[in-house]
Formats: sequence, C-alpha cells, structure tokens
Amino acid sequence: MSKNTAKSKLVIGNWKMNLSFDEAEELATSIQETLADFNLQTEVAICPPFPYLELVTDLADEGEAYSAGAQNCSQFNNGAYTGEVSAKMLADMGVDFCIVGHSERRKYFKESNEVLAEKIDRLTENQVIPVVCCGETLEERKSGKHFEVVEKQLTETLFHLSKNEFEHTVIAYEPIWAIGTGETATPEQAEEMHKFIRSLVEKKYGTEIAYNTYILYGGSCNPKNAVELFSQPDVDGGLIGGASLKCGDFVDIIEAAETTTSEN
Repeated sequence: MSKNTAKSKLVIGNWKMNLSFDEAEELATSIQETLADFNLQTEVAICPPFPYLELVTDLADEGEAYSAGAQNCSQFNNGAYTGEVSAKMLADMGVDFCIVGHSERRKYFKESNEVLAEKIDRLTENQVIPVVCCGETLEERKSGKHFEVVEKQLTETLFHLSKNEFEHTVIAYEPIWAIGTGETATPEQAEEMHKFIRSLVEKKYGTEIAYNTYILYGGSCNPKNAVELFSQPDVDGGLIGGASLKCGDFVDIIEAAETTTSEN
C-alpha cells in the first residue's frame, strides 16, 4: 500500500457471508469492468467469503482495479486446526488485506483482544495488511465510555507492533450501533473518533506515521452519506458492508472517495 504526502483514500468492501458463486463472480467482474474506466487515485479492495477468494485474487491480478482481501484468519501458523485458514495461506494466494476483529467476530465468536493481537502478528509476519476494527456499543457511547473502549481495543491488539510493522496496518472505526442498522454516526461523531484514534497513533508512533495511517469509517456508509463522511479531515475512506454488495452503490462510494481526495 503506497503512502505519501498526497494521501489518497482507501475503500474496502466486506461481503460478509453473502452471495452464491455466480453472484460473486458477476459482482466482482462488474466492479472490475466499471473501475477499469476510471483513473483511480483511491485504493480499492474486496473481501469476499473464503470460497470466493481465488475468484477475486484472479480478477484482481487480471484487471488491477482492486486488491483482494480476506475477512478473517487464524491466530495459528499451521497444524491441526480444522476449519481455520492461516495468514500464510492468504499470502500464498496473493491476498493483500485481511480484516481483523470485526465486531461480529468479537460478538459471535468471542474473539478477545489477546487472540486478535496474535492474528495481527501472523498477518504482519506474512506481509498481509491487517485491517484492524475497533468501536463501541450504543450502551458504551451513551455512558461516555466510547473513547476508553476504543483506546483499550487498539492498545491491546495493535500497539505492541514496532514502527515498521505498524506502518503496514489499517484501522477501521466501526461504531457497533451503526453496523447493519441503517444508523450512521454523524460526520462530526466520526471525525471526533477518528481524530482521537490518530492522536493515539501519534502519541505511540509519531506524527508522520499517524498522518500516513489509514483510518477508515465502517458503519452503514452508503452513496448518500459517503461524500460528507469522507470530507472529514481524519476519515481516510471506508470499510463498506451492505453497500459493497451492489456494484452501482460500491462504485458510487469509490467516486465519493475520489471527489473528496481531489477536494483535500
């Protein structure tokens, strides 16, 4: 992932556990063909379910419109862990990004910060970029603990990395109360948290790394609110869920990223 003073946006589509193979092929191909007509500054990645990874990596290599990402990986290198997929396997397939610690993984699969830190280590060892999710519940926000919660998540999962390792990570802020609910943090709420996260990175790793770190917004981002969200100074793009399942919506969000990059 290139990082420089003319900082572009990053948009990642998370398909979650959706689509048949034919639907996945049609969507991935449509996105590739549509983006081929753009001279993109924005970096784009698609994270399909595991069975469709080879499809997406092949199309990514063929068209160079987007990169391939995974939705999860194991904290183990290899061995008798039935059903798991290792970071090395992802790297061998040409996967560039991997989502770590999504709120759904924390909630439904009880993933702890300790386990997530191990997953991040495996990914960095294999040169796959971790997209590290953090965010608070509605109860935590209402009680004023949202900054405390996010700081603890990042400290315990990510801030053990060296400067060199940390430079190859992405952070995604996902207010849990806004995921799949249709609710969205206001641009001001998103900016407030993104600015706070960047201040934590700056304190730990310095100003240059803090500036260059991509901090994405992930919480019901859609074509209607993308421009306003991406216009915030500390919002560097989006981790897109439901809207990434429709080519038109996903491309509209990428266009919003392009527009706000040129404005900034």
